Amino acid sequence: MSVNMTKGQAISLEKKGGGSLSQVRMGLGWRAAPRRGLFGSRTREVDLDASAVLFAEKQPVDVVFFQHLVSDDGSVKHTGDNLVGGAGQGGDDEAILVDLERVPVHIDQIVFTVNSFTGQTFQEVQNAFCRIVDETTGQELARYTLDGGGNYTAQLMAKVHRVGGGWQMTALGNPANGRTFKDLIPSILPHL
Repeated sequence: MSVNMTKGQAISLEKKGGGSLSQVRMGLGWRAAPRRGLFGSRTREVDLDASAVLFAEKQPVDVVFFQHLVSDDGSVKHTGDNLVGGAGQGGDDEAILVDLERVPVHIDQIVFTVNSFTGQTFQEVQNAFCRIVDETTGQELARYTLDGGGNYTAQLMAKVHRVGGGWQMTALGNPANGRTFKDLIPSILPHL
């Protein structure tokens, strides 16, 4: 059963019955919001980009995004760039796979962001979500849905971080402005 997360909520990434998850997928989806015009409603394609920024002691050490699809150590992989979105109802438009057992021990947090490289704001987006899926079973574990659009170009979606010997996911849901993950680093740091 999936948990519908609220901003700031954390969930453990432990399996039911004990043990830790080994591979998870952070799926992201969105749809273009219809815009009213003189001749009715229409939508304009929205290109959002998912990124995963890997941190070690609050310092960014690697990133996975559409121009760098695999982390240097191979533990985090982006499945590819979606230029128009469209799922927004359950399927993933972009996904980032994390092999939690392969993440180097010095990496303590992975922050997932979404940004509009073209500068479109989230006012032009609807049904945006991030979800975490147990990649070995395909079961959705948690989902965080963005409420309404805003006049910002990026969103800090969630983070996966080490807690004791396991991992935990925290829904962030913080708006930000920036066209690339680099632009978002100052917004990410207070959440580490």
